Amino acid sequence: MVYVVLDYKVADYAKWKPVFDGYGATRKKAGSMGGKLFQHSDDKNHICILFEWDTKENATKFFASEETIKTQKGAGVVGKPMIVYADKIEDFKV
Repeated sequence: MVYVVLDYKVADYAKWKPVFDGYGATRKKAGSMGGKLFQHSDDKNHICILFEWDTKENATKFFASEETIKTQKGAGVVGKPMIVYADKIEDFKV
């Protein structure tokens, strides 16, 4: 499993969110196992998503696909998303 951090701005969160939700089955088919959605505290249109993905190869292929890029732009993603692929090394508390 790999973690994917996706960070980008959207023109309007209220318009972006239904498109994101509607794309869930496509993400699942591509190997997404879910994740967590965050908004920056001082900018509700700045989104950060932490995905769990089955493999880095599947995640890379998904985020580079023309369909995904087109869907992001149609949903109002502004600029180029920052994408980080990460391997978990440990859990910690405090």
